[in-house]
Amino acid sequence: MMYNPLAPVSDTAVIYHEVFNERGFSRLTRSWERYRVALLKFRELALIDSNYDPANPPEINSSGRVSVYHPVQATIEELSIVHDPAYIQFVIEMDEKGEGMFDRNDTPAWRGIYRRAAMAVGATLLGADLIATDRVKHVFNPAGGLHHAQYDRASGFCLFNDIVMAVRRWQKQYGFERIAILDVDGHHGDGTQNLLYHEPILTVSLHMYDGRFFPRTGTLEERGSGKGEGYCLNLPFPRFTTDAEYLKGFDLALEAVERYRPQAIILQYGADGHYTDRMSGLKLSTRAYEYVAEQTHALAHRACNGRLLVVGGGGYEPEVVERCWAILLAQLAGQKTVSAAAYTALHDPLTDMPQPNPDSIAQSSQMLSLAKDVLDSMNLR
Repeated sequence: MMYNPLAPVSDTAVIYHEVFNERGFSRLTRSWERYRVALLKFRELALIDSNYDPANPPEINSSGRVSVYHPVQATIEELSIVHDPAYIQFVIEMDEKGEGMFDRNDTPAWRGIYRRAAMAVGATLLGADLIATDRVKHVFNPAGGLHHAQYDRASGFCLFNDIVMAVRRWQKQYGFERIAILDVDGHHGDGTQNLLYHEPILTVSLHMYDGRFFPRTGTLEERGSGKGEGYCLNLPFPRFTTDAEYLKGFDLALEAVERYRPQAIILQYGADGHYTDRMSGLKLSTRAYEYVAEQTHALAHRACNGRLLVVGGGGYEPEVVERCWAILLAQLAGQKTVSAAAYTALHDPLTDMPQPNPDSIAQSSQMLSLAKDVLDSMNLR
């Protein structure tokens, strides 16, 4: 990954490429608007340069409060560090064909999918490099967070696992040994967990689970194996979980990460747990996502000199995603970079808040009690 080492240092950066705006999976046509509308929101709030043009970008734009970096796509050699070379070739062939399914009726192929998937990985790798070389403290790649991708197959709209590739980049090129992954997507990060299950890399996932909801994994009993035993923590919430119970679980997740003493943190910031999102049964508000961003940011500064790589993950309602992502960037760059009125307007109306579900509260309380026991048993030294 190439970037200008003489560029001005900024605490926070966004990695962006126009290819992120291109047509995606046909069944999610509307959701692909999220990249375009989020960029417009960042410009509107002056988080990035108001004149930034993704169609004609410089390698680095550091005129705004948040710098914008332009990535290059990951190479086949880079992808092969995590994925089966035969599978990578299969993705290339499916791209050329421009039709068909990567898996059982879930992840369709389309012409241009390889470039877009490899660019998303390239953006995450660039972010990992920027953080490891102290060019920035915090990086956000909205197109990253492809946590369902497995070693040799696609899953859940994810082709290549950029999260694990960032882990490998930090391990191999920078000597990082203790990396924490915190995943708040509405779906369990099964690919990330599987690829790291036998290693002492901390993976913590908060997600909806009822035994049937995709990907049907992420139970309390999944705790790692071999050298990775005790380095995997799942917090499986019932359908209709609202902010109060969820954030109790998030506090447990923060405790696990802090005890682990990471050298860097990756936050998968999937916004599909929002109460308006049709792809998840969680009922979270923007205030929950604000808390996640605020507390993870603070923890990164306490635990690992601010090293925090954030990837976008899920979120299929563009109007919600743009607000969650703007809240995230404002938290990373310093909330005072946005006017109080503009920041308040990013939140859901208080009159629209979902009501707590008594059955969900009872199930969450029981799960959190068991999760606390699991956390207490984890040897995170």
